[in-house]
Amino acid sequence: MAKAGFTLGELAEVLQARLEGDPARVVVGVAPLESAGPDQISFLTDSRYHGAARASRAGAFVAPPDVADLPAPTLRCAAPQQALIDLLRLFHPPAPAPPGIDTTAVVAADARVDPGAAVGPLCVIESRAVIAAGVRLHALVHIGPGVEIGEGTVVYPHVSLREGVRVGRRVVIHAGAVLGADGFGFAFDGVGHRKIPQVGGVLIEDDVEIGANTAIDRATFGDTIIRRGTKIDNLVQVGHNVEIGEHSLLVAQVGIAGSSRLGKGVVLAGQVGVADHLTIGDGVIAGAQTGIAFSLPAGDKVLGTPARPMLQAKRIMVAEARLPEILQRLRALEQRLEKLAAQLGDTTGGAR
Repeated sequence: MAKAGFTLGELAEVLQARLEGDPARVVVGVAPLESAGPDQISFLTDSRYHGAARASRAGAFVAPPDVADLPAPTLRCAAPQQALIDLLRLFHPPAPAPPGIDTTAVVAADARVDPGAAVGPLCVIESRAVIAAGVRLHALVHIGPGVEIGEGTVVYPHVSLREGVRVGRRVVIHAGAVLGADGFGFAFDGVGHRKIPQVGGVLIEDDVEIGANTAIDRATFGDTIIRRGTKIDNLVQVGHNVEIGEHSLLVAQVGIAGSSRLGKGVVLAGQVGVADHLTIGDGVIAGAQTGIAFSLPAGDKVLGTPARPMLQAKRIMVAEARLPEILQRLRALEQRLEKLAAQLGDTTGGAR
C-alpha cells in the first residue's frame, strides 16, 4: 500500500533534488499542472509550460534548475522527467502479488513453476514450460508447451504465449497480446494456397515491453527476435523472422513484414508500415503513416508514402495543400494563352 504522503524533504532525498521551500511540507499525490491542488506536487518538464505552472494551484513542483518564479516550493532536478517517473513509482507502487498458484489454474505435471512466482486464476501452463522466480501471471493467461519466462516478468490477462516462446527477465506483456502465432506464409500450387509450416520460435530479450493486442509471429525457421530494452505499443504486428534491435520504439499500429531487420534505437511512429526483407539502420526515425518499401541507412529520418527524407516530405505536404489554388492559376494561364494564341492567329491571317 502506498504511503499517505511524503514531506518535501523526503522527496528531495529520494530524487536527489535541491529543495527551495519548507522541507516539512507534506504532499499526498502527483497531478498535472492544470488540476493539481495545494496538497499535491506537479511537474514542469518543459519550459514551454512555464505559464501554466505559474497559474497552477499545486502545493509543490518538480522543475529544471533554470526555471524561476514558481508559486510554491520547488524541487530542482537536472532531469525532471526522470524525477517524475520516480515520483509516480513512489506514490503508486505496484500491488504486491503473493507467490503461489491459484487453485483454479491448470498446470502440467512436468511444468516447472518457481515457488516465488504468482499464477493467477484460470491460467493454463502446459507441458515443459518453465516459470522463473518473481514472474506474475494474471488471470486467464495461456502458457504453451516449452515456453520459458524469465525472472520478474509480468504477463497481463488473456495473453497467449505459444509453444517454444522464450521471454527474458523483467518483460511486461499487456492484455491480449499473442506471441508465437504462425507466421503468414503460403505458396499457391495452382489450386489453392498451401500453408508453409512455421516451425521456428520467438525470442524476447530482457526489459522489453509489449502492448495490448500486439502480435509477434513465430519464425518459419530460427527465431523472431525482439532485442533488449525495446518498447512496443498496442496493436503492433511483427511478422515472422523479423529482428528488432535494442532500445527501439514501435508506436501503435505499426506493421513489420517478414524477415525485415531493424537496428538499434529505431523509432517507428504510429501506423508505419515496413515491407518484407528490408534492413532499417540504427537510429532511423519514421514519422506517422510512413510506408517503407526499401532499406534505409543508419540515421535516416523519413516521412510519407513512399518514404522520403523528412524535410522533403514536409515540403511536399505543404505544396500538396496548395494544389487547388495552383490548379486554378494553371487553368487561368491556359485560358490566357489560348486567347493570346487566337489573337496572334487573327493577326497573322489578316497579314496574309
